[in-house]
Amino acid sequence: MEPAVTSPAPDLGKTPGPGVLRLGDLALLPNLVTLARIPLAALFPFVARSVPSALAVVAAAGLSDMLDGWLARRRGEATPLGTVLDPIADKTFAITVVATLIVEGRLPLVAAPALLAREILEAPLLLWHLARPKAPEAPVPRANGPGKLATTAQFATVLAAIAVPEVLPVALGIAALTAVFAGISYWHRDLQSREPAR
Repeated sequence: MEPAVTSPAPDLGKTPGPGVLRLGDLALLPNLVTLARIPLAALFPFVARSVPSALAVVAAAGLSDMLDGWLARRRGEATPLGTVLDPIADKTFAITVVATLIVEGRLPLVAAPALLAREILEAPLLLWHLARPKAPEAPVPRANGPGKLATTAQFATVLAAIAVPEVLPVALGIAALTAVFAGISYWHRDLQSREPAR
């Protein structure tokens, strides 16, 4: 008589599958570094009139943007929550800085769509990922090469507006081009990920 074949016991562990957002991941160091850009955004309007202080806040935000991803890879703490928090923190800081500099007359009004083109293009995609139910294989928005390039151009333009206004027109043009390219690349990558495997 053949032994009975039993089904493997279901995995009842507490570790959720990929794509699941866990509140506990907020305490991970990479995510704390990401969240640091939120208070930096709140601080910027109060220090914007002081060139050294404004540059220090922008530099701290730029450093956190580079450091959070490096820490996540180094420590093995890349999480779905982190991939959602990162663009939210980026957008909060970028919008606050651009709005402040426009109000102070250090950026022209046209700088808003030029600098925030990536955020404008990516916002519907991010909202879609946040609103839909998370399937185990569901991709979440992640930074890519064009995105990092756009962030670098964005920071460089803000630095120009604060400290070197004579190069601002060129910096704005580069920032606008890289931002549009990054926004299109996010949509292209997301649409490709939805195509059924052949």
